[in-house]
Amino acid sequence: MSSNEHEYAVWAPEARQVEVHIGTGEPTAYPMERGDDGWWRLETDPGDGRYAFAVDGGMARPDPRSLSQPDGVHAASALVETDFTWTDQDWAGVELPDAVVYELHVGTFTPDGTLDAAIEHLDHLVDLGVTVIELLPLAAFPGQAGWGYDGVCLYAVHEVYGGIGGLHRFVDAAHGSGLAVWLDVVYNHLGPDGNYLSELGPYFTDQHHTPWGEAVNLDAAGSDEVRAWICDNVRLWLDELHLDGLRLDAVHELHDRRAVHVLEQMAALADEIAEQTGVLRTLVAESDRNDPGTVSPRRPGGSGGLGLHGQWADDVHHALHVVVTGETQGYYADFADPAALDKVLSSTPFLHDGTYSTFRGRAHGREVDPDVTPGWRFVAALQTHDQIGNRAVGERVAHLVSPGMAAIGAALLLTSPYTPMLFMGEEWAASTPWQYFTDHEQDWLAESIREGRAREFAEHGWSQDVPDPQSPDTVTASTLHWAEVHEGEHARMLGWHCDLLRLRREQPALRDTPLGETVLHHDVAAQTLMLRRGEVTVVANLGVDEQQVQLPGEVSARHTLARWGQDHDVEGGHEGDGDSNTVRLGGHDVVVLGPEPS
Repeated sequence: MSSNEHEYAVWAPEARQVEVHIGTGEPTAYPMERGDDGWWRLETDPGDGRYAFAVDGGMARPDPRSLSQPDGVHAASALVETDFTWTDQDWAGVELPDAVVYELHVGTFTPDGTLDAAIEHLDHLVDLGVTVIELLPLAAFPGQAGWGYDGVCLYAVHEVYGGIGGLHRFVDAAHGSGLAVWLDVVYNHLGPDGNYLSELGPYFTDQHHTPWGEAVNLDAAGSDEVRAWICDNVRLWLDELHLDGLRLDAVHELHDRRAVHVLEQMAALADEIAEQTGVLRTLVAESDRNDPGTVSPRRPGGSGGLGLHGQWADDVHHALHVVVTGETQGYYADFADPAALDKVLSSTPFLHDGTYSTFRGRAHGREVDPDVTPGWRFVAALQTHDQIGNRAVGERVAHLVSPGMAAIGAALLLTSPYTPMLFMGEEWAASTPWQYFTDHEQDWLAESIREGRAREFAEHGWSQDVPDPQSPDTVTASTLHWAEVHEGEHARMLGWHCDLLRLRREQPALRDTPLGETVLHHDVAAQTLMLRRGEVTVVANLGVDEQQVQLPGEVSARHTLARWGQDHDVEGGHEGDGDSNTVRLGGHDVVVLGPEPS
C-alpha cells in the first residue's frame, strides 16, 4: 500500500456486494473485495477522509469501528490520526484498594460540556481527595445531549465532547494530576437510533433479549467476530487511549453460553495490557446477580471466577438510601428492616446472598467469603447517575434530607469497607438536580421514552411533573453551578467530604480492617448508629433532637477526627480525653472518633 492510500475494511459476511463511499458532497463509490473470512477490503486514496459502507446497494452507513463521527451517527465516518503525543510515561496507575471514584458526566460537568472544559476542574478533584475519575459513556450517540447509554458508534468519542482528541488531552492531563481515568462502556445493547449494525452482519441475536432491545450476539453463528469487535474496543480504550479502567454496564445482560465467557475474555485482555505496559488496568462490572464469582480469580480449566477486578454493590446504596431518606417504596422495601444496614456495612455487600428478594419474587444472590473476596473489590455509593437521574425530577440526596442527614450518609460511605464512589457535585451538595435527557430526532422514540418513564415513576409513587427529556432546559437544569462550591452550606459539605477522604488516607483502620471485622451498632429506638472499623468509630444521631450517646467499652480511641456538628464534641471537655464515655450530638449530627494523630 502506498503512503497516500488507506485500507478500508468492514465485516459483512452475508453481503453479496459492498462498496465504500469516499468523500463529502457526492461521494465516489468503490467496490470492495470479499475475503474468505467475511471481511471486505479495499486500498485506495482516502480523499478528504470521509467514508461509509453500502451493503447490497443499500444506504451508506458508518463504519462499526469508526473513531470519529463529526456529523453525527447517521453520517459518514472520518479518518483521524491517533499518533498522539503523551506525557504520562511515568504514570503507574491506581490500585483498586486505594481508589476513591468520582462519577462524571462530561456534558453537564461544566457549562461548555466538553472534555477540555473538564480539565479546568482537575485541581478540584485532587484537592477533594478522589483518585479515579469514572466518565459516563462517551461512545457517539444521536443528537447533541444525552446520558450516553444509547451509544451506537462504540469506537467514536461523541464529537460534542471533543472527540477522540479531547479524550487524549483529558486522560493525559488527569494522569499529570495524579488521577486515573475509567470509562463507562455499554456492550450489552446499542441504542435504537442510528443502530445500523444489523445491515452489515449478525451483531445481534434473537435467542436472547435485554430490557433495551436485541441482545448482542455473543454465542451464536458469527459471534467470534462480534466478540473481537468488543475486545478490540477494550484494547482501544486501555492501550491506545491510556485509560486505566472500564466500568462495564449491566453485565448480567451479556448473554453468553460459551465455555469462556466474554467477560473472562475481557479480563484476561486487561491483565495482558497491564503486564505489557506496566500500568494497572481495572475492569469493574455493574451486575444485578449478587455473585462474588464475577470478581473471583480465573483459574486454568475454567474452575474459577470471571476474573474481573471489581463490581458495583447496589445493595449498599439501597441500605444507605433507606436509612438516610426513609424511602421504602419499590425495591427499597427489602431494605426497610434495620438489619439490612447492619448486614451490608458489617459483613457483606450483598443483602441478598441467597435470601428471598420480595421485588424479584425469588431467592437471589450468593454469599461472599471475606477471606477470599476483600471489601475493596466492591464499589459502593450513596448516589449514582442511575439513582439520581432515574427519579422523577432527578433529586439528589441533599434535596431530600437535611444537611446533617446527608453528612451522615457521606460518613457511613466514606468510612465503609468498600471502594467508595461519589457522583459529581455530591461533595458540595450541588443545588442542581440531575435529570434524564435525550436528543432523539424521531418523535415516536421520544414519546415512547416519556410514556415509559411516567409508568415507572407511577410504580414508585412519584407523582411530580416529569421534566421533558427532549427539552434543552432539562440539560441546563442538570448542569453543575461551579460558582456555588465555596458558598455557605455547599462549602461546609465540601469541607466535610475533604475531611472524610483525608481520614480514609491517613487512618490505617479505614484501609486495613477486613470485611467481616466492621462492627455496626444500630439502636433503632434511640435513633443512633455507631460504625467501628478498628480504632475508628463513626457515631451518628439520626434523630432531630440533641442527645448524649453512650460509647461501648470497646471504643478506646476517642479523639475527635472529624465532626459535622460545630458545637458538639466528646463529653468531657477536651478532645482526646480518654476518660470520656459519651458523645454529645445535635440533631442529625455525626462525629468520627479515633486515635490522636502522632
